[in-house]
Amino acid sequence: MTSAAFAPPRFYPAIKNGPLPADGPGSDSFNNTAFFALLGGVPLYLAWKVGGGLKTFLFFALLADIPLLVAWWLAISAISPRRNEKAKLPGRPVEFYLDFKKEADRAKYRGSNKIPLETFHEMYFDGHVDFKGDCLDVMEYRHDWASFRFTIGLIRFFLLGMIPELIMHTRSQDEEQVRDHYDRGDDFYGWFLGPRMIYTSGIISDINKEESLEQLQDNKLAIVCEKIGLKSGEKMLDIGCGWGTLARFASENYGARVTGITLGRNQTAWGNSAMRKAGVPQEQSNILCMDYRDIPVPEGGYEKITCLEMAEHVGVRHFSGFLTQVYNMLDDDGVFFLQIAGLRKPWQYEDLIWGLFMNKYVFPGADASTPLGWVVDKLEGAGFEIKGIDTIGVHYSATLWRWYRNWMANRERVEAKYGKRWFRIWEYFLAYSTIAARQGTATCFQITLVKNINSTHRIEGIDTQFSLSGALEKCKVNLQAWAAKNKVTSSTEYLS
Repeated sequence: MTSAAFAPPRFYPAIKNGPLPADGPGSDSFNNTAFFALLGGVPLYLAWKVGGGLKTFLFFALLADIPLLVAWWLAISAISPRRNEKAKLPGRPVEFYLDFKKEADRAKYRGSNKIPLETFHEMYFDGHVDFKGDCLDVMEYRHDWASFRFTIGLIRFFLLGMIPELIMHTRSQDEEQVRDHYDRGDDFYGWFLGPRMIYTSGIISDINKEESLEQLQDNKLAIVCEKIGLKSGEKMLDIGCGWGTLARFASENYGARVTGITLGRNQTAWGNSAMRKAGVPQEQSNILCMDYRDIPVPEGGYEKITCLEMAEHVGVRHFSGFLTQVYNMLDDDGVFFLQIAGLRKPWQYEDLIWGLFMNKYVFPGADASTPLGWVVDKLEGAGFEIKGIDTIGVHYSATLWRWYRNWMANRERVEAKYGKRWFRIWEYFLAYSTIAARQGTATCFQITLVKNINSTHRIEGIDTQFSLSGALEKCKVNLQAWAAKNKVTSSTEYLS
């Protein structure tokens, strides 16, 4: 049911509240039948006209389908109407929001002649246009100054960049991409992640107060350990452990014996140093720098396995194999916790533009972000039984908002070391992702799993079958004590 009048959103201190939650055009105006009829019908007609058979049809399909695909996407994305008109756009001219540096651009994009969003962000990274105001504040009104039609540049990247990468997804490619991204410099990440150095979503505990970034992350760490029912002495594997903060938290507060896995050399050194400084001996817990395919498995397997926002980097092609590997490494009565970024199924064109930007500039190779149904199907196919699922997209928005403010506060230092272009790319990424996670363009799922075999002692998992709030209430760890012990202002303090 839709409402004729648009009600302004309520204000909640926990998040960056959206002033213009408008919907754009999307899947409801995209006719799949017509699309595939075009791709099949044109080469079929051409083959019939020349009197050819199957081989002729395939020849014309190879020849015509890519141009047809490009033309279709360009046309349909340009003419599709908004999903609804519930949010009334202010109707201000483009120049109210943007300051173009070239006269030709000022003449082209003015008044109601909106700039394609992909064109805008490329120009912004190159310094050819500026926001008239704060990046996040102006992006909130993007429906008023940007269009979500596809561009040649966007389609070129999809066909020649993302698709070949998705098909290949080799071990060497994974290693190169991860190290290029995560070994950029601990200072680069510390300038927005803060002292916890956690590059995954935190969790809101109270929507009516503005918790710090550290509080959000501490909430998440406790929730993960409670959902898996972590006990002292248990062997825990954290795949894609990043800087090892979860491994350290589980070691200090639960007495777990944790093996963390990352491809980042800087992350490995930072994580091990922080654990040793916290008094966690190497014999108890350690971070290893290696590919996930080479993970060592102790006798009997791991009682607990966690994987927070690393599985996206495995890729669609290798996802099932990765889950099978996790299954084989897990004790028969063990618990697997998967936190994975996702997308909504009823997509909007804006969602696709945002996703391709992310793949090109922020997380190349991370193509396994999909709607929940696809993930669940793969998990069950690998032999897992789902114990619980929480959707935490809005929690991610809250986390990203805090990352964004940290980043903006360190602007001079970032630009001095890494240049204005890198600053702008991450400024745009953090601002736009704050919006994307809040409005449903992107989301994130916490999925708790056990093996779906007859001998699994399911009864033992009832006491830890928590929702987010339940896990926090049941939390055995004194979060205040942890926070007090780790009350630092810089990530480098863990290493001093």
